[in-house]
Amino acid sequence: MGKFDKYKVDLKAMQADSSSFEFVLDNVFFANIDGPEVQKGKVNVSLIVKRAVGTFELAFQTEGVVLVPCDRCLDDMEVPVTSTDKLFVKFGSDYAEENNNVVIIPEDEGYINVAWFMYEFIALAIPMKHVHAPGKCNKGMVSKLNKHLRTTPDDEEGIDEIDSSVAEEIEDVEEDSIDPRWNELKKILDNN
Repeated sequence: MGKFDKYKVDLKAMQADSSSFEFVLDNVFFANIDGPEVQKGKVNVSLIVKRAVGTFELAFQTEGVVLVPCDRCLDDMEVPVTSTDKLFVKFGSDYAEENNNVVIIPEDEGYINVAWFMYEFIALAIPMKHVHAPGKCNKGMVSKLNKHLRTTPDDEEGIDEIDSSVAEEIEDVEEDSIDPRWNELKKILDNN
């Protein structure tokens, strides 16, 4: 038995017009699927398969929690995920994905493995930015970040004030290094 055999949905053998499935995706599932976005979590997925003329509609309801690294301190943090997704499946001669939510599966096989689709729905439900609530980040990492972070030009920690004569020299060098074509354009603006 393969790692993902329990996520196969046999569409050809469906007797009723509608069937439902329940999946619990845990750390073992995420480790086996080896996707980059999620490594750990516990997510419940309800799947309802409805047969229509020539197609099958797969409705996924996903709810749970995944662990992802905090963008600020890199410690794992829990992120709740909830999503409702649909996938339409048709029979054909070869496997193909027509667009984002239409899949063609070989009619002689008659089943679809939904493991990767469930993983993708979970990964898409994770917010782009994931940062701990204020005060919850790893204090050691935050102190190291603050030590190297310069938030305003007026910060005095570790920054020497530039001597005014050095600042004037920098301005002179910047003026000398201006492309002469800009000077010609400035003349046009001055004439208007």
